[in-house]
Amino acid sequence: MTSTTDANADATDANAATPDGYGELRAQLATLTTEAFRPELAEIDQLPTAEIARIMNGEDSTVPAAVARALPQIAAAIDATAERMARGGRLIYAGAGTAGRLGVLDASECPPTFNTDPSEIIGLIAGGPSAMVTAVEGAEDSKELAAADLDGLGLTADDTVVGISASGRTPYAVGAVEHARSLGALTLGLSCNADSALGAAAEHGLEIVVGPELLTGSTRLKAGTAQKLVLNMISTITMIRLGKTYGNLMVDVRASNEKLRARSRRIVALATGASDQEIEAALTATEGEVKNAVLTILGGVDGPTASRLLTESHGHLRAALAAVHTT
Repeated sequence: MTSTTDANADATDANAATPDGYGELRAQLATLTTEAFRPELAEIDQLPTAEIARIMNGEDSTVPAAVARALPQIAAAIDATAERMARGGRLIYAGAGTAGRLGVLDASECPPTFNTDPSEIIGLIAGGPSAMVTAVEGAEDSKELAAADLDGLGLTADDTVVGISASGRTPYAVGAVEHARSLGALTLGLSCNADSALGAAAEHGLEIVVGPELLTGSTRLKAGTAQKLVLNMISTITMIRLGKTYGNLMVDVRASNEKLRARSRRIVALATGASDQEIEAALTATEGEVKNAVLTILGGVDGPTASRLLTESHGHLRAALAAVHTT
């Protein structure tokens, strides 16, 4: 009688010997929750559009609960990231395909939102910038490429590297985390499968298990949504910890267009209750810096003093205000 173990071994051997040469990889993918086939959806293409939309909406509604289950791990990773960035480290995302694009997206939104320098929060995607819109064949399969990309940034022990991969097995993301950790950098591994290689390689494994996708293996769906939610948390809460906000106001916003210039004035008004004339005078005195303008109004100081106090408080507005009130 053949044992279950023997049968599984035989099946694995058979898969590894498939004519297309992808037996081993196919066997690996078959074990991943994100790649699982859902027979109950096998005829979804026969349903009315409204019904497909209802099913898809229901699927998406399960993602926040999956993120919630990992909140303790996410919070610990954010605190560790903020500690590194407070002493001059950078936040670096590394991924391939959808995961890489989400990292680049999150990084690119930080300068206008939090007035960070583009060199402080960086998104690396396997294959380089062109991979944002066009697939670069084989790029995601190279750990060496990830190491080279990080070396090109002059990675240090103060930096944080977040490997992003829905499957948790993408060589580029795993390689980035392994290389970063070998250099003493803080490492986070964001994936959507339990017990992933990426989670094991990272100091902080963030595994958001959202289950099989509506379309088999299409991890731009629930997995992509989960990754976006977690990346939002990592960057936003890290910036809050670093004093980039005042309450829930974006006082470090960079007013680079008409909408943001209007928003900057609204932020000063919400933070201070000052008149339009006072707001314009404060922004003029601080060369348009929202945080500085708030400090001049609430602290009753001039522009240069506001700048000095914020430098001394490492950019934390509440600390700068406390310094005014104790002098």
